[in-house]
Amino acid sequence: MVRAWNSNPDYSHGYLVLPIAVYFLWARRNAIASEVIAPSWAGIALLGGIVAIRYFSAKYYLGPVDSWTFPLSIAGIVLAIGGWRCLRWSLPSIAFLYFMIPIPYSAETWLSVPLQAVATKLATESLLLLGQPAIAEGNVIWIEDHPLMVAEACSGLRILVGISALAFAFVLFSSWSWWQKAMVLVATVPVALAANAARIVVTGLLHRLVSGEVAKQFSHDMAGLVMIPFAALLFFGLLVYVEALFPRVQTISPSAVVRSSGSDR
Repeated sequence: MVRAWNSNPDYSHGYLVLPIAVYFLWARRNAIASEVIAPSWAGIALLGGIVAIRYFSAKYYLGPVDSWTFPLSIAGIVLAIGGWRCLRWSLPSIAFLYFMIPIPYSAETWLSVPLQAVATKLATESLLLLGQPAIAEGNVIWIEDHPLMVAEACSGLRILVGISALAFAFVLFSSWSWWQKAMVLVATVPVALAANAARIVVTGLLHRLVSGEVAKQFSHDMAGLVMIPFAALLFFGLLVYVEALFPRVQTISPSAVVRSSGSDR
């Protein structure tokens, strides 16, 4: 996993996942303070099953399956030492660890292809709205005689993973109702697509209005640092909008008003 974090920009966020997961534990520490923690043999059984899975994944060269067992191994250790109540308390942090595991190559390709197509179409339409002569041919956007290739690395997969992690954290700590949280989870894909399309549009505008070298420098050096915060800004803008769209009100019964006015006298 560390090799993937170092070599693939889509997974460079892996180093941040563990400290964030530890923060989740600290933030929810009051939920476990009054619980009785007791070891459970079920954790030993779970670890035994994971050892068997890891053995067969190594024997048949199933690398992704081997990686997926890592959070499950931590869950087994927590269950063995602290019992079921401790596992329930730590489960959000353990589930969050899956964000640091690289997606299997086949699934990554399956996701990247449609993401590339949507990013190309959105970026082309946005450039046309900005008055730029843009035409899409496959995953190439032609701006006059300048080709702009929307490569697999520009599919927006990294932005999607980052926004999904933000949505996970929000759902975990928010006091919103379940349907509002579901709305936030559904919105992660549109927000990631919009942010990635904005990145391609900026690259195209720099290529046409400044120079190809500046556009290349932005796409390869700066976009990775800028677009995740930009996507996060879009995401939080959505949260502010939903909060304003569905304001919280306090319902007071008539009898409570009468009692309150009586006590004032």
